[in-house]
Amino acid sequence: MVDWIRSDTLVPYPKAIAWMEDRAAAIARGEAGEAIWLLEHPPLYTAGTSARPADLTEPGRFPVYASKRGGQYTYHGPGQRVAYVLLDVGARGRDVRAFVQQMEDWVIATLAEFNLRGEKRDGRVGVWVPRPDKPPLPDGTPREDKIAALGVRLTKWVSYHGLSINVEPDLSHFDGIVPCGISGHGVTSLVDLGLPVTLADVDVALEKTFAQVFGSAPVPRRAAQSQPG
Repeated sequence: MVDWIRSDTLVPYPKAIAWMEDRAAAIARGEAGEAIWLLEHPPLYTAGTSARPADLTEPGRFPVYASKRGGQYTYHGPGQRVAYVLLDVGARGRDVRAFVQQMEDWVIATLAEFNLRGEKRDGRVGVWVPRPDKPPLPDGTPREDKIAALGVRLTKWVSYHGLSINVEPDLSHFDGIVPCGISGHGVTSLVDLGLPVTLADVDVALEKTFAQVFGSAPVPRRAAQSQPG
């Protein structure tokens, strides 16, 4: 079974990375089972492997960490549920594109638990919410806001990093970057959309919908567990 872990205090980013790398390596060796780690970070920016320096518009605002995940710049901070996803993708089909799509589907199913429709967009990884209540972009494109970001890395067919869902973060903190390199569209959150949802509510929804999207766990290489220290 997948090991669900929840941290109730803000987790420093370097500590999270160190634990994920150790756990992913242990899963690959057959010495640990799959895990989902639910947490919050203090305010910070991360730069994925495709990040463009020009997209960091306020470099002195928060700490900036280079990240091995795919993607560009993103923000993490209090009120945002980060789910680090350590799964054996090798045992789950070895299809990275399908795995990323499953991650998006998982977010969409989670949002649906709160009667919110999240959508995918070709060429834009993540989950989006149409905003007909806001003016369209200058070229007439309907306005959309991003509510969830995704970025993963694989080591020996084991995933780490994962996704973040905006529950009630300070949305002004996104102003220091061009989120995921996409200009024009904005960011939103469950609370910003008028939904009185808590992190605990999102955690319940994530766990409830996980099996619907990913199915049952593959036969583990071994089931020994390690917890974040």
